[in-house]
Amino acid sequence: MSKREFDTPHRENWNAHIHQCLKAIDEHMRLYFESYNPWHIEKAEMLRVYLHELKTFIHTQEGKINGQQRHDME
Repeated sequence: MSKREFDTPHRENWNAHIHQCLKAIDEHMRLYFESYNPWHIEKAEMLRVYLHELKTFIHTQEGKINGQQRHDME
């Protein structure tokens, strides 16, 4: 089993947004290969950067919560 749970209370609020961003990235890539318009590549990359930042934020918040829970148990 991994260190992190797949769906924590903090992640739960973000799951639908992450899913929509992934779908938007896929759509931009599909449209790029259909039209070769570089705008779609740029937007897909912007969304990838956003998701990376969002996931980093979520992991940081989980770390704070987990750290507090461990502290409370001591």
